[in-house]
This record gives sequence, structure tokens and C-alpha cells, in this order.
Amino acid sequence: MSDLNVKKIQPTKGYVLVEPSKAEAKTSSGIILPENDSEKPQHGVVLAVGEAGGCCSDDGCCEPKGDHGCCGGGCGDCGCDDDKGESCCEAPVKVGDKVIYKKWGGNDFKIGETEYQFLKFEDILAVIK
Repeated sequence: MSDLNVKKIQPTKGYVLVEPSKAEAKTSSGIILPENDSEKPQHGVVLAVGEAGGCCSDDGCCEPKGDHGCCGGGCGDCGCDDDKGESCCEAPVKVGDKVIYKKWGGNDFKIGETEYQFLKFEDILAVIK
């Protein structure tokens, strides 16, 4: 797959593609860390967003968690605030957002020397403003 380019990748429903930030190679006191000793960062930039959905029924209510792995039981159980115009059927992030995600969430995908993460919407913990 030598012609594979990150710009050609479109995540499937409920997933985002994130480029993790580079791991710090030096501590705040100036100690240089070996590459294999550093932890992977838990934050990065969203490069692509899959379609939202997969958890909502035709009337916009959340379907039970068991079938789709998201939301709660019914309308209003997914934590979305209809008063603010939010919908449980919308993606929680957009391209360019800086996000913090679960430490063990996602799947690694490498193109050339760069490693990317495919994350489920629910693996994203926060958007950095």
C-alpha cells in the first residue's frame, strides 16, 4: 500500500482518526529519555471524522446500549442537551480539534514513520479549547 495517504482515509461510523502528539523526549529537568521508555501521549489532533450515528433510531432517540455500544436507553439518556441544540446523533468532534483520549483506547495504524489512532467517539474524553 505504498500509495496510501492519510488524506484518503475516511473513518467508518462512530470513529475518528487522530494524529497523536509527539512524546516528550526530555523531562522538564533536562533528562533525555530513550524512545522506548516514553509513554504514548493521550492527546492529539483530529484528522478525519466518520459519520455520526449508529446509536440513534429514526426519531433521533438513542437505541439500547447493547446493540451499538453507545448512549443509554432512550431519548435523553445519552447525555445530550436538547436545550443547547445538541443531538446524540452528532459527532463529538470535528477535523482540527485537539482532543484527549483514553490511555488504552483506539487502534494504532502506521503510515510510513507516522503512527495514527482510530478512536471510537466514546474514547474521546475532552476537547482542548
